[in-house]
Amino acid sequence: MKKIIELKNLQKFYQMGQITIKALNGIDLDIYKNEYVALMGPSGSGKSTLMNMLGCLDTPSDGIYILNDQMVSDLSDDELAEIRNKEIGFVFQTFNLLPRLSAIENVAMPLIYAGMSKNKRLDRSEELLTAVGLGDRLDHKPNEMSGGQRQRVAIARALVNKPSIILADEPTGNLDSKTSDEIIRIFTDIHSQGNTVILVTHEEEVAQHAHRIVRLKDGIVDSDKRIK
Repeated sequence: MKKIIELKNLQKFYQMGQITIKALNGIDLDIYKNEYVALMGPSGSGKSTLMNMLGCLDTPSDGIYILNDQMVSDLSDDELAEIRNKEIGFVFQTFNLLPRLSAIENVAMPLIYAGMSKNKRLDRSEELLTAVGLGDRLDHKPNEMSGGQRQRVAIARALVNKPSIILADEPTGNLDSKTSDEIIRIFTDIHSQGNTVILVTHEEEVAQHAHRIVRLKDGIVDSDKRIK
């Protein structure tokens, strides 16, 4: 199996006045193509910091991050932005949709940066919204949709550039249990179609749908178990 992510002694420090906060304290972790991994850990364990590192939203203080054979610390801001747009799809707990845009416009947004023509953008976005069960909600704005529908729009947007990795940060955190189950089913489908899925969650039930659970504690990997 191809190694898609390789972390060696990954560290992240923050300076708060005179105090140094160690968010990541030496993470060693390999993730392979088409794995479905849940990242877990108590508040302050470093899981959100690690997610930001994996998504190239932040850079490590020390250590090595290799993504698809590229040394992330050697990349320029423009190269990092290109990786974020092309190789990684993000799904956030708070959806991060633009309130004035319709569902189809929100999904199409990353394709503008990719330079795709308007007709192709809209066709691709409609295809994905239909795939997540929102073919009849294309023109609805976020405030006209439920939380579960908004998260589906966010998932469609994450998939629009055909990324190799989907990063989801507490994607069911704001949803009721029935809607959470529906969203998790979508992630299972995404994984079955060949994507690598990395999910941050504090919910054991959600984590059990993954094939591997990595637990963090005090900025290091506390345990790493395959469950399927």
